[in-house]
Amino acid sequence: MAIATAFSLKLQILFIIFCCRSYFSTAFTSQDYADALEISILFFEGQRSGKLPLNQRLTWRGDSGLSDGSAYHVNLVGGYYDAGDNVKFGLPMAFTTTLLAWSVIEFGSSMQNQITNAEAAIRWSTDYLLKAATATPDTLYVQVGDPNMDHRCWERPEDMDTPRNVYKVTTQNPGSDVAAETAAALAAASIVFKESDPSYSTELLHAAMKVFNFADRYRGSYSDSLNSAVCPFYCSYSGYQDELLWGASWLHKASLNGTYLAYIQSNGHTMGSDDDDYSFSWDDKRPGTKILLSKEFLEKTTEEFQLYKSHSDNYICSLIPGTSSFQAQYTPGGLFYKATESNLQYVTSTTFLLLTYAKYLGSNGGVAKCGGSTVTAESLIAQAKKQVDYILGDNPAKMSYMVGFGNKYPQHVHHRGSSVPSIHAHPNRISCNDGFQYLYSSSPNPNVLVGAIVGGPDNRDHFADDRNSYQQSEPATYINAPFVGALAFFSAKN
Repeated sequence: MAIATAFSLKLQILFIIFCCRSYFSTAFTSQDYADALEISILFFEGQRSGKLPLNQRLTWRGDSGLSDGSAYHVNLVGGYYDAGDNVKFGLPMAFTTTLLAWSVIEFGSSMQNQITNAEAAIRWSTDYLLKAATATPDTLYVQVGDPNMDHRCWERPEDMDTPRNVYKVTTQNPGSDVAAETAAALAAASIVFKESDPSYSTELLHAAMKVFNFADRYRGSYSDSLNSAVCPFYCSYSGYQDELLWGASWLHKASLNGTYLAYIQSNGHTMGSDDDDYSFSWDDKRPGTKILLSKEFLEKTTEEFQLYKSHSDNYICSLIPGTSSFQAQYTPGGLFYKATESNLQYVTSTTFLLLTYAKYLGSNGGVAKCGGSTVTAESLIAQAKKQVDYILGDNPAKMSYMVGFGNKYPQHVHHRGSSVPSIHAHPNRISCNDGFQYLYSSSPNPNVLVGAIVGGPDNRDHFADDRNSYQQSEPATYINAPFVGALAFFSAKN
């Protein structure tokens, strides 16, 4: 364990540096963003399921879920726990993976020495998704763990004894949404590994094609097929049409196969592309798809993609105060506000799209057309920077919403592994019910989930650092994933 010890020492040094700096000026330096980038990726190590590697840096975590799938004669060890619980939900895990991969695709050149860690975070998920997608013909395994039973316990993943039920979608019980998102994740990741590991990239792309064909051929929502196993936790409220277009778009980008271009051209109009009232999330992929496809028009002036440029403009303009299309809500402190529960997931995903679209526009001399006015790439970057800086501490509460960054950040994170003493500090098992004393404790979490971004403040910039207020204090992989790209972008700016 010498490697792990070295990493742990480095982590402690970083932690001391973060705590001793004052990050709450109105401007952060490129080094501040680089530090935040490092720990935003480190967070994913705290969410790992399976057998942990020797270079695991968050050493308070231990092995967990080592028999996942075995009762069903399939190997489903690995992957990520989505948030503060011990369930492996396929839809948010796949979306997390797609956004991590997109972060690397767009801003990996700015990640410097963190690119290896970013790729490792992606691979931890794609290794799992590959198994889930290829273990059984015409089947995709989409979840491990009974969420209803899991939520009745408060126990660390190393101790969990709740049922590790396995859920799947099949030709008879389809799940086009989760399958197409899985295809998107595998396709996007295949781009990431194309140069560093060509054989793995090819394996990912072939699996993506197979899963997308399954998603498209056997159409239906996984919410209908799996019911209470996924609802209300990760119901597919937007349906599956958005995921099919999203998945096809990533396969088009990854494979350059004309089949997917034809699919986009034939199906784009019927898959929600005319609706601009939405937000980008694990559930709704429409704005991300349009911005991804707008690049085709901006780079090649391909007429059939002009629609996506127009709709991307509509979406982006709705976020920018002062334009005729402005519709978004912001808190008095300037934070984009969409929902009472886990609002920062919308902030980080929206910020990523602002920066990605700014990159596309800036590379091709374009602007966003907002009615009779225009918005430049620089304006989009400025708006994105306000959101990033707010999360890092430039806000009315003078609090960083990223754990371990700055000298004031959430101490009572709604997270089982972080809030219960680690197996190193307390080797004896802590049972399902005995763990609740730590949920209700007023003491800070004993294990610092470094890099985690919590749900965030309410619409008046108020934040309850309360473990029981999961709406504000629970982290999630899909909050961090797009923020990795945003931080990489600003870390490269002087």
